[in-house]
Amino acid sequence: MGVAGQVRIVEVGPRDGLQNESAIVPTATKVELVDRLSATGLQAIEATSFVSPKWVPQLADAAEVYAGIARRPGVRYPVLVPNLQGYERARAAGVDEVAVFTAASDAFNRRNTNAGIEESLQRFAPVFERAQADGVRVRGYVSTVLGCPYQGEVPLAEVVRVARALHAMGCYEVSLGDTIGVGTPGAARAMLRAVAAEVPLSALAVHFHDTYGQALANVLACLEDGVAVVDAAVSGTGGCPYARGASGNLATEDLVYMLHGMGIATGVDLDALVETGNWLAGVLGRDTGSKVARAWTAR
Repeated sequence: MGVAGQVRIVEVGPRDGLQNESAIVPTATKVELVDRLSATGLQAIEATSFVSPKWVPQLADAAEVYAGIARRPGVRYPVLVPNLQGYERARAAGVDEVAVFTAASDAFNRRNTNAGIEESLQRFAPVFERAQADGVRVRGYVSTVLGCPYQGEVPLAEVVRVARALHAMGCYEVSLGDTIGVGTPGAARAMLRAVAAEVPLSALAVHFHDTYGQALANVLACLEDGVAVVDAAVSGTGGCPYARGASGNLATEDLVYMLHGMGIATGVDLDALVETGNWLAGVLGRDTGSKVARAWTAR
């Protein structure tokens, strides 16, 4: 298909990044993070998650965060919801776009959500019904598309089946996630092609963690097959709490640097993004997870 001339980045740091932090980040800091990201030119920022505070205490302040952010015209602020209860909480907070999540591995899904794949899909049915009635857009995530920490290899047929089910239920976009970062470019391309045979490529995004340093290479392999939406997290925050040794997401700064170097438009100001990532790393008390940010700052 060839590489797209423009790529939409879905920034997942405020949700996928912060939910894996051991320390609780103050609400005001989360709001400032989203506002800083909004000023970089990003078009989609996943602001928080309306999951049970019991399971993810790091995001227990979801309603307060969403109420506090300064929403910019042209920027979308989706939130993650696990079920109808989460959807209702999100709507009460004024949310107009949500995301649902499941896995291509039944073992991972049971560890993560206490439900098998089929049960998790059934949980989403009332969410889609309500979202359609409310005019709310729904994005979908499929985790463990290139491997699972519990069952190992994940059959491609299962990845295709789950992605196809989410799209058929009403997801305008399905993000294919290598949750533990074990994938390599050939496997990533094969996975994408298998899914794209059943779900329109225009409705697919990719989401790679960088545990083995393969995230950018995997993104490039998928870009060459026509993908035009990529998830990433500023400063490389995140990881997978259910997979030992799984490091953070692909750093948004590293992704933007590569895309701009390829002549691909993102609308993102890399200087502002690096500054935001460095600020966040300071808040979290560690070095940034972005190689580009470290080199950019040392110039």
